[in-house]
Amino acid sequence: MRKEFDISQFDKYREDNRREVKKANGGLPVSLWDTYSSFANCYGGVIILGIKEEKDGSWRTTGLQNESKLRKDFWDTINNPKKVNHNLLTDDDIETYTIGERKDVIMVIYVPMAKREQKPIYINNDIFNGTFRRNYEGDYHCTRLQVKAMLRDQTERTMDMEILDKVPMEDLNYDTIHGYRNSHRTLKEGHPFERLNDHEYLRSIGAAAVSEEDGKLHPTAAGMLMFGNEYDIVRHFPEYFLDYREEMDSAIRWTDRLQSSSGEWSGNVCDFYFRVYNKIIKDIKVPFKMVGGERVDDTPVHKALREALANCLINADYHGVRGVVIRKEMDKIIFANPGYVRTGKKQMRLGGESDPRNKSLMKMFNLINIGERAGSGVPNIFNVWNDEGFVEPEIEERFDPDRTILTLSFAKKATKKSDEKKATKKSDGKRVTKKRQEQYKKILTFMQPDVWYKASDLMNVLGVKETRTKELLRALITAEKLVDDGATKGKRYKKVDEYN
Repeated sequence: MRKEFDISQFDKYREDNRREVKKANGGLPVSLWDTYSSFANCYGGVIILGIKEEKDGSWRTTGLQNESKLRKDFWDTINNPKKVNHNLLTDDDIETYTIGERKDVIMVIYVPMAKREQKPIYINNDIFNGTFRRNYEGDYHCTRLQVKAMLRDQTERTMDMEILDKVPMEDLNYDTIHGYRNSHRTLKEGHPFERLNDHEYLRSIGAAAVSEEDGKLHPTAAGMLMFGNEYDIVRHFPEYFLDYREEMDSAIRWTDRLQSSSGEWSGNVCDFYFRVYNKIIKDIKVPFKMVGGERVDDTPVHKALREALANCLINADYHGVRGVVIRKEMDKIIFANPGYVRTGKKQMRLGGESDPRNKSLMKMFNLINIGERAGSGVPNIFNVWNDEGFVEPEIEERFDPDRTILTLSFAKKATKKSDEKKATKKSDGKRVTKKRQEQYKKILTFMQPDVWYKASDLMNVLGVKETRTKELLRALITAEKLVDDGATKGKRYKKVDEYN
């Protein structure tokens, strides 16, 4: 039984970002194809025909009058390129069930997540008006910016490999280049690239290439991003922006800030990385450790922070809006970059599959021992945080505009013993009542994995007021059954990730 739909759990299901129900009394609903596109362009999902959603969110079966005709119409339509640009389904992706006392027939259609090279999945032969994505509220039209981002991500040659034919090599910042070369020389003494002149070196690492237009050496997009000056970079990437903020005092908007557009430094990716890394590690405790008679000032946490920062810069869509933003707060560091996760959020967490948005940038970081090429970087971060006893990192993916956010909290996880104590006692020392335990169970049963809910979404389920609902949600956060999004207004909650 696939995890998206289990007939035995039918009465517990509600529509969310992975499930959609439709009556289909008069044939295939027109909106079915919007949902197909939405699921395919996100993380997949299941469309169930023969069901009506009631006002309270529950499902009621209406059945299908002619299931065999409906199935034939579906296959005829999905295989029509004028209606759907790509059929992702096989025969095994459609199942039928008989349910309820009336023996109503329902049809369950499993829509897989499209591969990067297949996106965007669109309908009506109209790529810009027929491409959809999914959020909790339903299907929404993708913007032209989102569609273009999917098209850029289709090719194996990443956008940073582009040769900038009109840009002379002299436009690069050679102070940054020499600083990078010094790091490379120190870390990999005797490397074959060490004896090359600057132009040969840049060509060898992917920062420059010979143009087919004039046969001369020019910077690549990666070379411009890594070693250019901000005023030149924005000519090729108008939305380019790098921003670091320290927000260590709630009374002050920020206590330190570094922006690529300030004009006080180069503003390129390489210099930003080293400047920001030195800022985010200054409060990390370093235990006294000697190796070979020399003190080692590096720890697994340092390595994890290097990985997180490099991962953010390597996977940024530099054509995307809002730029890269690194925010350091008292108890956490937040890494945000434009662009969705190319491998999908769950695969990013699992690791083992490397698909960087900027392959040349990754190569340059790898040459100075920064970043993991085998797709193990993010799992390593999670492992380090677990070993240190910190609250598990959180990966969030936002759409419209596309954005990936990694939050690394330095708050310590509660021990199992204290968890049990918190779960079984109230603040006044009394044991949790049976009624309260049932309310906890109702919340956790109702909430679907990887879906955010507001307190108001749960009030009807519990039959209590908002104040009481929030109190129950806070208790479940303390017991690490739920997490919140950190907002002060309109706070949202979701189940702790299944990988815990």
